[in-house]
Amino acid sequence: MRRALINLSAVILILLVASLSSSADPITQLPTHEKVVALTFDACETITPAYFDMPLLNYLLKERLPFTIFISGKFAREPANALVIKQLSHNPRVKIENHSFSHVLHMERLPAQRVRDEVLKTERIILKLTGKRPRFFRFPGGYCDRRTMALVESLGYRVVRWTFASGDPDRNITPLRLKRWVLLKTRPGAILIFHINGRGYSTAAALPVIVRELKRQGYRFVRLDEVF
Repeated sequence: MRRALINLSAVILILLVASLSSSADPITQLPTHEKVVALTFDACETITPAYFDMPLLNYLLKERLPFTIFISGKFAREPANALVIKQLSHNPRVKIENHSFSHVLHMERLPAQRVRDEVLKTERIILKLTGKRPRFFRFPGGYCDRRTMALVESLGYRVVRWTFASGDPDRNITPLRLKRWVLLKTRPGAILIFHINGRGYSTAAALPVIVRELKRQGYRFVRLDEVF
């Protein structure tokens, strides 16, 4: 009887550990078949200081488009960026979300406490600048495993990736190529990803054409938190 209880306890422990270490896949699609897409932008910084792509940002604001920005803590610490983030926090069409602190490309290689620190340090910065706690997290480069996903979700986040990579950080992609690629790949419910930290080299030129064509096709734009 004692042996049976020990074995049962071991089974329960194994199941508990498995449930804690397992996680659903990152969100890559809006849960709809309607012609809606989510505009999302990464704003990150590693070694070289980066700043908002103001022509791109001003276009989004002028067109009154809803969009989500995933911001890294190092990017948000730059005084010029912090000022813009504070201003954006008052715009009901804009949501600021978490993109880690130092933009380590392979967070799945980090120890658990470092993963938590990457998330929580940026959370505190965003909360201080906007007065709102972020709800969504995007891993740098989209790289993660079930362990790191479970860690991030245990902090109260939903992990968001993208439907397809736009490729806009590539200096060799012209506005025409970017436009053609995004329009070719976009389907109802797509989560589009671009960069708004000056590293989306053709985005400011291509996005107005992309938005105009998607609207002509009957698409409308939503924020992630409006859907999830």
